[in-house]
Amino acid sequence: MQLKKSKYNLMAALFLNRLTLQTIKTESNCIRRCFGKHIVQKSAPAQLFPTASPPRLSFLIHTKAFSTVQDIQDERKKKKKDGTTFSNTGRKISERIIHVLDEKGNDLGNMHRADVIRLMDERDLRLVQRNPSAEPPEYQLMTGVQIHEERLRLREREKARPKIGPTLTKELTFSSNIGQHDLDTKSKQIRQWIEKKYKVQITIKKGKNADEPENKMEEIFNQILQAMPGMATFSSKPQPIRGGKALMCVLRPLTTKEENEYTETQETQKKDTLNKGNGNDKESNVVQL
Repeated sequence: MQLKKSKYNLMAALFLNRLTLQTIKTESNCIRRCFGKHIVQKSAPAQLFPTASPPRLSFLIHTKAFSTVQDIQDERKKKKKDGTTFSNTGRKISERIIHVLDEKGNDLGNMHRADVIRLMDERDLRLVQRNPSAEPPEYQLMTGVQIHEERLRLREREKARPKIGPTLTKELTFSSNIGQHDLDTKSKQIRQWIEKKYKVQITIKKGKNADEPENKMEEIFNQILQAMPGMATFSSKPQPIRGGKALMCVLRPLTTKEENEYTETQETQKKDTLNKGNGNDKESNVVQL
């Protein structure tokens, strides 16, 4: 019985040994084929039992290169489509007939590219594409200084373009027992946030002072708002929270339309004040006469 067990153990050990050797050879051949090397494979030793297929090597999976020539060309095409791109096309004019403007903006009409190149050489000018979608495409002759100035103008216009994004909200919490100096400091901070186009959520907690007026928190909100004339307004008016133990409101910057209306209102009030003052002077002069 023991002889049979040792015989079976020996056969199992031989089988595992051959299986391991076959797997290593198969993986080695696969690696060599992947690197383009041709090798002559020796016939594998006879197997007592069918073997399982070797595991696939994960590091042999082909991946796309990080950058290719096509990617670089696509990136250049994207830059050309960008509205802020403004550069000299040089002498490589792909179209045979183009519409040309001179350096002063005068219309020279349709011209052959050979005539345009000759004109560039005669006047020492550069050629810039203005409207590629026109038929024929529109170009303009410009000096190097003009191209530089146009680039600066486009760059400034891009900076001035409003950035579309989520409106951020700042939060501020303090007690109604706050002193005037601290309140002025917080009002200054709120003003800076409003100038940066943030919304400001203000929470005022009711103080423990029993002699405090009931409308003190509302007065503090109004005082903060009055410190920013023509800059902010209530996005949500003060309302009680925490069971009436605090008041909360949200301030927002004025829109461009609201700022213009505020400016017009202030100018109208100044004119009315001046007119009233002039009228009073005339009346006093009449009385003296």
